[in-house]
Amino acid sequence: MQDKTAIVTGAGSGIGRAVAVALSDAGYNVALAGRRAETLEETAGLAPNETLVHATDVSDPDAVHALFAATVERFGRLDVLFNNAGIFSAALPIDEIPIETWRAVVDVNLSGMFYCSREAFRAMKAQNPRGGRIINNGSISAYAPRPFSAPYTSTKHAITGLTKSTSLDGRPYDIACGQIDIGNAATDMTEKMPQGVPQADGSVAPEPVMDVANVANAVVHMAGLPLDANVQFMTVMATKMPYIGRG
Repeated sequence: MQDKTAIVTGAGSGIGRAVAVALSDAGYNVALAGRRAETLEETAGLAPNETLVHATDVSDPDAVHALFAATVERFGRLDVLFNNAGIFSAALPIDEIPIETWRAVVDVNLSGMFYCSREAFRAMKAQNPRGGRIINNGSISAYAPRPFSAPYTSTKHAITGLTKSTSLDGRPYDIACGQIDIGNAATDMTEKMPQGVPQADGSVAPEPVMDVANVANAVVHMAGLPLDANVQFMTVMATKMPYIGRG
């Protein structure tokens, strides 16, 4: 495992940080990407294996290209991309969502994942030994939306299409692509859930959360499979969250 390399986007906090540290624990060299270098440095301080800190705005294709070039230059190859960076927007009904908000969410959650997948595919196709694995962070919202979440939900539905297309296009080149759909992992972004969040019936109710380590362990499992096997879709969620039967 000492020669394996992974890139994690959104690695400065939450799920990205947990996955980056878990991959490092598993023996990967990890390139840490995110907007803020200082939070990436904090993640690097938790990782036992070699890391590369690279401040990156995934909505900028030139910045994404620089990230992948720096990773390959430093570590020689790329084996895993955890395509994780994403943002939420304020909960608003669709007719009240500013166009700027829509564009910002699409730029990061969809275009950013496409830019990263594109660069990963190019690197994995060209390297020797050929191939690698792309793991996209979807969401429970890729299947069932929350109220007032049109930008986020739309992008997560689109990621499912990106996952399927990348998986199909990667077959001739030993590039596997799968998706992990996460529900209520305990991070800063979900800290309000135990106090109460809007439900489909108009009520506000608390929701259970799970340890983010469960997500990190699942991604490490997906990453560690041989390239002739793939977890195409995995859902990891708090057992009692209102997803099955949502609405």
